Amino acid sequence: MNVGTTIIKCRHSVRTFKPAAVEDTVIRDAMECARLAPTAMNLQPWLFGVVKDPGLRKKIADLTDHGKFIADAPVCFAIFGERKAKYYLEDCCAATENLIIALQSYGVGSCWVAGDKKEYAEPVRNLLEVPDAYTLVSLVPAGYPADMTIQKKKDLGKITFTDIYKPE
Repeated sequence: MNVGTTIIKCRHSVRTFKPAAVEDTVIRDAMECARLAPTAMNLQPWLFGVVKDPGLRKKIADLTDHGKFIADAPVCFAIFGERKAKYYLEDCCAATENLIIALQSYGVGSCWVAGDKKEYAEPVRNLLEVPDAYTLVSLVPAGYPADMTIQKKKDLGKITFTDIYKPE
């Protein structure tokens, strides 16, 4: 195992956070990693928001169906994609994953909250005053974990195949 794969393997969704703020240097570095994600034709069709204001995070949390814990996170990232870009969803998902892994490397836990195709995508966009050319792809509340509940993942042998899929 190496450092990169260790960081990926220890990442788990975190929904309860300590009240401590996430340092600006950590936020900036994680955003740098997000912007360096792979992107079709190098279009980089994204816009990244950082929501620190507790009142704004509470409003976002209230709009979501499964993200009420956003209100208690010290910071929430909002990833938007340019609607006109053919592969905005794939590109912004790659950026979201880069962001999450970068945060994990600093010991900052997070949880991917869906945005694309959700009823609250437009209300969140409007709340944050993001131009109509963009649509919400994901929300990533983040902070130092208050506790860690680790869910069991499927065994590698049950979800992979080589060359041609042959069910058991």
